[in-house]
Amino acid sequence: MNILKIDKLVKKIGNKEILKNVSFEVNEKDILAFIGANGAGKTTTIKCILGLQKITRGTIKINGYDIKKDFKKAISRVGAIVENPDFYLYLTGFENLKLYARMHTNVLEDDIYRVVELVGLEKSIHEKVSKYSLGMKERLGIALSLLHSPNLLVLDEPTNGLDPEGIKDLRVLLKRLAKTGVGIVISSHNLSELENLCNKVVIISNGEVIDVATIEQLTALDKSKYTIKVSDSKKCKSLLNGEDKIIDDEHILVLKDEEDIALFIKELVLNNILVYEVIKSNLTLEEAFIKKAGGKI
Repeated sequence: MNILKIDKLVKKIGNKEILKNVSFEVNEKDILAFIGANGAGKTTTIKCILGLQKITRGTIKINGYDIKKDFKKAISRVGAIVENPDFYLYLTGFENLKLYARMHTNVLEDDIYRVVELVGLEKSIHEKVSKYSLGMKERLGIALSLLHSPNLLVLDEPTNGLDPEGIKDLRVLLKRLAKTGVGIVISSHNLSELENLCNKVVIISNGEVIDVATIEQLTALDKSKYTIKVSDSKKCKSLLNGEDKIIDDEHILVLKDEEDIALFIKELVLNNILVYEVIKSNLTLEEAFIKKAGGKI
């Protein structure tokens, strides 16, 4: 089922067009990586989704409701964290959640304990937030965004400042949420983490969407990587192209399609270079992004 549908979204500030016909969709159980360089338009898109910035042209529909025509119904099942969530540090985690719960109708104490258990904060929920680690605060922020049982979760840089353990906990939590039917949009620069988490990718550059694909489609882009163990890597130098490289005395890395790699191995053998091992791997999400966007993240 389609949860979020963005169609030809345009955002102008003065005479400058910040977003240019941005279009993509999020369905139930999707975890969508929304990636691009700084200034590409990620945060502006997120703010338009959440109604924090006005749309110049185009449509955003959430659960079938147009946010310009029926904002209250459209936003009613959306949870979001934009930048770092703020809390009253002198209150406990539970007291903070209880305070925010009053902003919604029909959120009961049982609902608070449900989301606390979901994010794994049962042992510390009655401690003051001033004692929380950054990872615990991030989980409390997600608990806050889940109080009203949303089916769309929008997260802007959720891993900022988290240690590896905190990132791992967040990954487990988001995958668990997606399995329940929640659609999740994540904007982040941590591409290696998104590769392990997301099933879909939207790449935005200079306000334009340049690709919408699954992780598998994007990382299988163009050519595959082959790590080849040889008798002497220095002898391979004249056979390598611009994207290929020597790793060490016995290994080279080449980017080829399936037909070309067979011919390349034959060429190595004809040049009296022994081939001991060939390992194929897809591009990483970061490598695929750089090839698509033509820049660095």
